[in-house]
Amino acid sequence: MSVLAITGATGFVGSAVQAAALAAGHQVRSLTRRMQPECAGVTWVAGDLSNAAALAALAQGADAVIHVAGLTNTPDPAEFEAANVTGTANVIAAAKGAGVRRLVFVSSLASRMPALSAYGASKARAETLVEASGLDWTMVRPPAVYGPRDRDMFDLFRAAKWGVVPLPPGGATSIIHADDLADLLVVLSGNAALTKKQIYEPDDGREGGWSHKELAQAIGQAVGKRSVFAPHLPRAVLEAAATADRLLRGDRAKLTPDRVGYMCHPNWVARFDRAVPPGIWQPSISGEEGLKATAQWYKREGWL
Repeated sequence: MSVLAITGATGFVGSAVQAAALAAGHQVRSLTRRMQPECAGVTWVAGDLSNAAALAALAQGADAVIHVAGLTNTPDPAEFEAANVTGTANVIAAAKGAGVRRLVFVSSLASRMPALSAYGASKARAETLVEASGLDWTMVRPPAVYGPRDRDMFDLFRAAKWGVVPLPPGGATSIIHADDLADLLVVLSGNAALTKKQIYEPDDGREGGWSHKELAQAIGQAVGKRSVFAPHLPRAVLEAAATADRLLRGDRAKLTPDRVGYMCHPNWVARFDRAVPPGIWQPSISGEEGLKATAQWYKREGWL
């Protein structure tokens, strides 16, 4: 049994990581900004990525730190620096101060092309900090993550129910179910000997990823549509939509100019030379299976 310290455990991916860690028999110490209900096997630590004392308490006595927390979307791109770069520096400092050697860091495929978005640039800078940390680190760059409780890809499911899924300019992407990603992160937390100083790009096992139109059709089938209309929208249209979303939803806008930047890149497919060795981990949830189960969850919970 190990003690795993998890940042972001109250979020979409982090909550799946916490569940996977508990299922694997680990004790968990989780950072939280708000009071949480008691959970067997979990010690909640009040604080955030800017709170050095909270991070020190989180890391103290842990066998590994899984750093999931980060900012993925904001109307103010300057906020990425504080959350993703300074926050990661603070986690590294806490781990080193507590004598924790093992760090599993959740980055993003967006870090491959930092010039496209402030988000990707912040993740690339965070990766540089991790590489220079002197810790036994492993980095994971997930593609699009989906699953129950996810609000980002939910908009695609909701649009598919109406038979129309607007797409960015033509391209392809990989996807991964949150539960598969969570299992990988927990496995890596105890596998430093074989995986330290490696950068992995996991996916659902679909070679070459999904073209945007293939993914739109798969989501349509998941919500019960035999086919959906999936037009590719030019960048200028997406930029106008981002402006409209900000006017309509303010700081809660999901489509931001920064997101448009990397949405329009044609290739967000996980690379085969960054795949996790099969002897360490393999995805267990195919895209078709996972998308269907996710749609069923949305319906059951009244989201669709």
